[in-house]
Amino acid sequence: QVQLVESGGGLVQLGGSLRLSCAASGRSLSTYAVGWFRQAPGKEREFVAAIRWSGDSTDYADSVKGRFSISRDNAKNTVNLQMNTLKPEDTAVYYCATRPWRTARTRADYDYWGQGTQVTVSS
Repeated sequence: QVQLVESGGGLVQLGGSLRLSCAASGRSLSTYAVGWFRQAPGKEREFVAAIRWSGDSTDYADSVKGRFSISRDNAKNTVNLQMNTLKPEDTAVYYCATRPWRTARTRADYDYWGQGTQVTVSS
């Protein structure tokens, strides 16, 4: 079983940046794809970005493409989400999740989830 802990959230102004981290324990992340999802108040949890187990393939939601960047460090058992040019509509709780090998965009495809970290972008 994999335990995931997100960190790096906070309050940032419009146009600012944050770097989220997803740290895993219990098992190595090296054979898992990792996805980031977010959930704003009153909305469904939505896909943000994902990275393949090998790190050689990434996927982004259209709403964050060009602004967010996902990366992984298997030696440290972490996956990071660099978020630039943040907008108020990026405000949400951000979750990381894992599934074997390949990326996916559907919440139900992921097996393990963290507890989330709050990101708030003020205008």
